Amino acid sequence: MDVNQITTFLGWCTAINMGILVFAAIFLFIFKDFAINTHSKLTGVNASKLPALYFSYMANYKIGIIIFNLVPYIALTLMV
Repeated sequence: MDVNQITTFLGWCTAINMGILVFAAIFLFIFKDFAINTHSKLTGVNASKLPALYFSYMANYKIGIIIFNLVPYIALTLMV
């Protein structure tokens, strides 16, 4: 693989992961009660703690996208 292929790959990874993050945020916004009830029953976590866990999940996912996809993409774009 050359640098251009890796840059393109990271660009697509960033776009796809951001799409997943936006989809998850919209899903949780629209179907909040359904998600809380389902996850509370499946995992046994108290329903009052789940919104904080959802927020933590999305924040960590966003940081992961930035660190592992976006920053290398920007660095390679500036390099080429």
